[in-house]
Amino acid sequence: MADGYQPVDSPDQTTVFPYHELTPPTTADVYEAREQVSRHLPKTPLVRSDWLSEELDADIYLKREDTLPTGAFKIRGGIALGANVDEEFREHGLIAASTGNHGQSVAYAGQKFNVPATICVPEDVNQSKVSSMETYGADIKYYGEDYDEARTRAEEMAVERQYRYVHSANEPDLVAGVGTAGLEIVEELPDVDLVFSPIGGGTCASGFCLTIGDILGSDVIGVQSAQAPAAHRAWEEGHLKPHDRMETTAEGLATRVPFAMTMDILRDKLSDFVLVDDEATLDALRDMIVRSGIIMEGACATTIAAALAHPELVRGQTVVLPVTGRNLAADKLSWLLEGR
Repeated sequence: MADGYQPVDSPDQTTVFPYHELTPPTTADVYEAREQVSRHLPKTPLVRSDWLSEELDADIYLKREDTLPTGAFKIRGGIALGANVDEEFREHGLIAASTGNHGQSVAYAGQKFNVPATICVPEDVNQSKVSSMETYGADIKYYGEDYDEARTRAEEMAVERQYRYVHSANEPDLVAGVGTAGLEIVEELPDVDLVFSPIGGGTCASGFCLTIGDILGSDVIGVQSAQAPAAHRAWEEGHLKPHDRMETTAEGLATRVPFAMTMDILRDKLSDFVLVDDEATLDALRDMIVRSGIIMEGACATTIAAALAHPELVRGQTVVLPVTGRNLAADKLSWLLEGR
């Protein structure tokens, strides 16, 4: 078997291969990624939320990444990575592990750039996201009880079948692609003071740090579920150890393992990192549906919950809250609207 498909020493508890570049991208890389992203994706709306602005005595804007084709921000990274796939990987194709949005981005990019895509998902995955991945031509493999078990299987299959493993965070192209949302905000709202960003793997917050943070000097505050605090603990304590707690209902944040490359960026550039309880996130999620008519996933509702929980941080400020995804499972939506 070719040595290029054998794992190499990894700085975190995930598997990396020789083709993985672990040097974090720069702001210049985000501008370069925009050349590809803008060819394939529209700009997303940046709209003021009147009720949140009044509630928090601030100017609150929503970056509507949910309007992208897959309904989530990660597609930007998929396009940036897919455009740069080396020829040697095109025959066997790409493989990724996902609870949904990362898998959709890889599947979409595979279809767009004519590269086969295989996605490993946990057994209880959001089926609407699986349907989307299948629509884009991905081969779905069910494995394990959660994301980390599915990830381990994807890493094994990358060795066994010589797939190009698309890591969910240790990929400079993914981070640079995701960061193009930040460039759009910089150009449309250059006086933004603060951005809250959900953190699962950390690509979204990293992208904002490289753009809004570095270009405008704005504060970027990360938000994670208190029921899945792996990245928060790693950021706070300066290590990359897995966490044994992962009980969140927000599937986009459901990982026990912090990732090396994004954590490098977040430790260097993140202004602060807060935890919110899932109950507060569910309340914020229902408020957004009822008061704004916006269906969003639990992962992005964490930023609404964080802003509402910390009014002292946002009062009098111009604040951006990214609506990172709309792919809420139908049973969760019904449960929320029926009053939980």
